[in-house]
Amino acid sequence: MERIPFLSGNEAIARGAVRAGLGFACGYPGTPSTEVVEELARLKGPVVEWCVNEKVALETGIGASLAGARTLVTMKHVGLNVAADPFMTLALTGVNAGLVVLSADDPGMHSSQNEQDNRHFAAFARVPMLEPSDSQEAYDFLAWAFELSEEFDTPVLLRSTTRLSHGRGRVVPRAPLPVEAPAYVKDVAKYVMVPEYARERNRLALARLEALRRRGEESPLNVLEAGTTDIGIISSGVAYAYAREAFPKAWSLKLGMSYPLPFHKVVKLYDSVSRVLVVEELDPFIEDQVRALGLPVVGKEVIPSNGELNQEIVFDAFEPVLKTRPPRRKRPVFPPPAVITPAPAPADDLPVRPPVLCPGCPHRAVYAMLRREKVAVMGDIGCYTLGALPPLLSLESCVCMGASIGMMAGMNRMMGRAAAVAVIGDSTFFHSGITPLIDARYNDTPGLVIILDNRTTAMTGHQGHPGTGLHADRSSGPAIDIGELCRGIGAAVTTVDAFDEAAVKKAIRSALARNEVSVLVALAPCILMDRSPREQVVVDDDRCNLCGLCVELGCPALVAGPESIEITSDCTGCGVCLAVCARGAVSLPVAAGGGDEAP
Repeated sequence: MERIPFLSGNEAIARGAVRAGLGFACGYPGTPSTEVVEELARLKGPVVEWCVNEKVALETGIGASLAGARTLVTMKHVGLNVAADPFMTLALTGVNAGLVVLSADDPGMHSSQNEQDNRHFAAFARVPMLEPSDSQEAYDFLAWAFELSEEFDTPVLLRSTTRLSHGRGRVVPRAPLPVEAPAYVKDVAKYVMVPEYARERNRLALARLEALRRRGEESPLNVLEAGTTDIGIISSGVAYAYAREAFPKAWSLKLGMSYPLPFHKVVKLYDSVSRVLVVEELDPFIEDQVRALGLPVVGKEVIPSNGELNQEIVFDAFEPVLKTRPPRRKRPVFPPPAVITPAPAPADDLPVRPPVLCPGCPHRAVYAMLRREKVAVMGDIGCYTLGALPPLLSLESCVCMGASIGMMAGMNRMMGRAAAVAVIGDSTFFHSGITPLIDARYNDTPGLVIILDNRTTAMTGHQGHPGTGLHADRSSGPAIDIGELCRGIGAAVTTVDAFDEAAVKKAIRSALARNEVSVLVALAPCILMDRSPREQVVVDDDRCNLCGLCVELGCPALVAGPESIEITSDCTGCGVCLAVCARGAVSLPVAAGGGDEAP
């Protein structure tokens, strides 16, 4: 007879994830979540890493999901505060392969500085949340979580608590699930959250929430258990076990998928009993949603809002209430579905003027070179995000500040060392790019990070940052050398002039050929800060055949004329167009008139 293992909730989560086809797992250690990654590291199959913090862990997990690996990211409850930036935007972009975020809450603060209730994060981000109540469900729920994630194109929040994570129970193993890894497909409108695309993804997220609520009504995760008394109890997670022991004969609505709330199942419980109790630890998360339906419920007026519960606390809290007369019931009032406004259509008589990089922007040359390489370019938030838009079409993701490096590392971990590169600005690098670079070095994940150093925080108005030493009052202070900082981390560093096309191309290809963490600092000041006079380029009409290669750079100073390219007064003489013109039709004045010689 096969021995049935006796597992902690954390061990069960780990084994359930492997059974569900887990490909990649990472996290930051924090009680009560730590043992999940430790158990996964002992098991065969998935790639497992510790990360430097929870934000980097989630960003790395996003990259692994894009690469086609089912991914689990673990952290304790306060860790989700650290990871909230990518988590909130991930709820809009959605996933490729399934992605589950484990948040282990700590009622009673056994080893924590607070006991925040992270169920609110599910409502905040509009993502589904699963709450297992014992080790067997902790094992089984991972398969449901990954399937929901992929079916509804959403991250799934799996909530545990200390008692579930560290408590033990018998777990019946299931047969491994067949899983087919989805291929990564470039989709700028899905993964680059500039306002134009983010607005549409937000509409999809609102519609998805209603679809998830309908799924909750029929899901076997939400179970209405008949009783022999006139009492009904709504609960989730380990609170269900306490309620069941305290009132074993009561009707019970057990919410395994506790968000979004299945309204009709709640009403069905009310139709079966005369009084309903809500048993939950910490905040009145479920209770508030039930009260919003206009239904009377007994909950936090007698159940403690702090600390852990147990069956004695639950029984002692409700037993006096059950001797009183039940309140009168009203008809439930279901909230209407979210009103989603359609995308506004541009007026027919207005010209379309998409945002573009400034004429002479030093980032343009780097993107022109990257477009020739067969790599996925993970991006970040700043002026350079415009590299995702036509005509450059180089950037493939933008989730949050600093996410590019972690996402690059996650993709390369699962797809190969040169599958992706990261692009990040100098100010963003200091904001939150240093930690993922440390993480990539620590986990020995090769990849190229291109730091577009234009010596300022350009998009918000040219504020200073540690790399410039410029203070808020415009006084000067010590400046940190980005190259030296990266060398201290252990990365191979190359610094090039961002306008030197040949040097940029050579540096990119050299770094992609190496099996190590590499940093390319593409250095040139923001064109809006460099006001020194420059000569404009000139066009040789006889050589220009209107092939359009220079126009594809997206420079506003280049316009297709009737017979040749025309140069407008916006030209700053940066010379990027010279590098892409194979016919030598554009040149700087000092090189003009050179006959048939190349410029």
